[in-house]
Amino acid sequence: MTVTQQPLLTVDDLGVVFSTDNGPATSVGGLSFDLYANETLCLVGESGSGKSITSMAIMGLLPRTAEVTGSIRFRGDELLTKTDGQLRELRGSRISMVFQDALAALNPVKTVGGQLMEAVRVHAPKRSRAEERARAIELLDIVGIPTPDQRVDQYPHEFSGGMRQRIMIAMSIANDPDVLIADEPTTALDVTVQAQVLEVLRRVQERTNSALLLITHDLGVVAGLADRVLVMYSGKKVEEGEAEDIFYRPSHPYTLGLLEAMPRLDESSGDSPLYSIPGSPPDPSELPPGCRFAPRCRFAVPGTCDSSPIPEREISDRHSSVCLRIDEVAAVRQGEST
Repeated sequence: MTVTQQPLLTVDDLGVVFSTDNGPATSVGGLSFDLYANETLCLVGESGSGKSITSMAIMGLLPRTAEVTGSIRFRGDELLTKTDGQLRELRGSRISMVFQDALAALNPVKTVGGQLMEAVRVHAPKRSRAEERARAIELLDIVGIPTPDQRVDQYPHEFSGGMRQRIMIAMSIANDPDVLIADEPTTALDVTVQAQVLEVLRRVQERTNSALLLITHDLGVVAGLADRVLVMYSGKKVEEGEAEDIFYRPSHPYTLGLLEAMPRLDESSGDSPLYSIPGSPPDPSELPPGCRFAPRCRFAVPGTCDSSPIPEREISDRHSSVCLRIDEVAAVRQGEST
């Protein structure tokens, strides 16, 4: 990974609140991070942690009922103050997104080539039809679709789930974006196809030098692709660091729990069951005043962890954790490695 001096994308103190029958519901609160060129940053967390909401806020695709605060800057340019028309010029050209459900995202009555050509045409209207078709074939070839000159005229239902996801990746890179957001790109795919899709993302990034924001709940996906990892819980960042730090030196109990819940082929655990994090995330409309993970945390100290906001603590130059019990978490990992 090569980190440039200035980030491509800066998210600063992002907040997203929805109005509900039970009052305001905070989906994201005080989230900040930078994304650099040719870097892969993974947002990790269980369902409801605010990962997808963050990506939709960046793309400007949240409903008008959402109150978005803070700052989202692309190449230093504030996105939250832009009009819908200005955002449409950026979406698909400079910032692009691969959505979770490829079958739902593709139009079933249009050929995949026609949909790829449309993605090109929106941002490059002066291209001829022949040039658009040639670009569509090229894109299918880039993402590893065999015989692209023939399959360009086929419909989505004629492709497997993994190939449809590749088509969505092809559509997202049609205009060589600077930032590519992939929201759970391997959902509902078997392990072999997951690996193929991730390899496609890796090849695309190497070819375009784009920054990749990968959203997933699967730490196995993160292990092979991420440069940095940001762990989210209940709409907030709880830990951020380089992939090696997160996997080998986790400093937040939630990160530790996620790692312990993963099956390990390189370790013999005997008949011991996998760890399961007890309880459930808090209601977004009734968030606790202190650490939001405290009710589920084995290290929590009543009256301390759950009483007031927890400051972010720098562990090293590129590793931080929002926890008061960092030393206790480190001791557990050290005991496992000895």
